[in-house]
Amino acid sequence: MRVITGIAKGKRLETLEGLDIRPTTDRVKEAIFSSIQFDIFDSDVLDLFAGTGQLGIEAISRGAKSAVFVDNSRRSLEIVKKNLESTNFTSKSTVINMDSIDYAHTTDKRFDFIFLDPPYNKGVLIEILPILANNLTSEGKIICEYEKNLDLPEKISNLRLKKTQKYGKIKISVYCNEGKDE
Repeated sequence: MRVITGIAKGKRLETLEGLDIRPTTDRVKEAIFSSIQFDIFDSDVLDLFAGTGQLGIEAISRGAKSAVFVDNSRRSLEIVKKNLESTNFTSKSTVINMDSIDYAHTTDKRFDFIFLDPPYNKGVLIEILPILANNLTSEGKIICEYEKNLDLPEKISNLRLKKTQKYGKIKISVYCNEGKDE
């Protein structure tokens, strides 16, 4: 796992081992960031279910102003902190050990990009997307990575599904505020 481009291009990131760990592949990460490359500069990013922090770190490497990393696993957050130190992004980051749904309920911060890669087959996306609609800036986007057998609705709260792409065993979907173009 590595940072694909930007100021930390090529930097290797540490990862966790285990059956429940699914790091985003470079192919999928490149597809995600190619679609938002002109909007990421000077943005505020939320990396929920952060895991190793690779999506938020990629965003900072490409010019995001700040990133908040949230995960309920202390082990994951230790890796996030190591990856932030090795990329020199600690000063642009906030790391929070908290349940992601609880964080979404309690924060009043708004983000330009929210990355979601929750545990699969647990219904988490359907539960958290309506909550996160309140944490998105008017031009913001929520980018979801999830299992290919799940179909997300076209509309959730004030969010509208803009696009969905399949990559092998996963799907990536992008939600925007109702009435906003991608």
